[in-house]
Amino acid sequence: MADVFDCSDPDRRSAGLAAAAEAIGAGKLVLLPTDTVYGVAADAFMPAAVTGLLAAKNRGRAMPVPVLIGEASTLGGLVVNLPAVANELAQAFWPGGLTLVLEHAPSLAWDLGDAEGTVAVRLPDDEVARDLLRRTGPLAVSSANRSGRPAATTAQEAVEQLGAHAAVVLDGGPRSASVPSTIVDCTGPVLRVLRVGVIPVDELRRVAPELTD
Repeated sequence: MADVFDCSDPDRRSAGLAAAAEAIGAGKLVLLPTDTVYGVAADAFMPAAVTGLLAAKNRGRAMPVPVLIGEASTLGGLVVNLPAVANELAQAFWPGGLTLVLEHAPSLAWDLGDAEGTVAVRLPDDEVARDLLRRTGPLAVSSANRSGRPAATTAQEAVEQLGAHAAVVLDGGPRSASVPSTIVDCTGPVLRVLRVGVIPVDELRRVAPELTD
C-alpha cells in the first residue's frame, strides 16, 4: 500500500514531496491533488511508467495521458509550434483548469499513448502539485480513478481506486468539485473545444473569439 502524506502538516508535506519525487524518478506512480480532481502521475519521459499508469486505470492507448507542468515557461520547450492565441489563453487561464492540445516537439523521448504527435498540457492551480512538478519536471497525469468510474475528489477516494498501484499519496485535502479541466485543441487552423470543463466556453471566447465547440 502507498505511503500517505498529509500535506497540511509542513513537515509531512516536505517529506511527502521528497518521497514523491524519488518515486517518480524510480518509475513509480504517485497520487496527488490538482486544482480540479486528484490525479495519478508518472514520469512523462519514462514510457514504462506511463504504460503502468494506463494499466492501473484500465485505460487504453487511444486516450493519451495529459502532461502537467510546474511553470508556464516550460511549455515552449515541449511544443514545436505555439500559436499566438494558445499563448494568450495560457496567459489568461494558467495556472488553472485549461488544457491546451498542441503539437509536441518531435525530439521528446516520451510515449503518452496514441497521441499522433500532439500533447495535452496544463499548469495546475495547486501549490502541492506545482511544488512536485518543479522537482520532477513535466509529469504525465490523469484523473485518479479506474476507467469509467467517477474521478476522485479526496485522497482517500484516490487510494480506494488506485492505491494498490501507487508508491506515494500526497493528501492535499478535498477538492471542491469533481469538474475536470476544459480542453482546447490548438493544432488546427480553427481552435476547437474538445471537452467543456471547469472553465466555461464563454470565458474562453473573451480571449479567443474564434473558438468553436
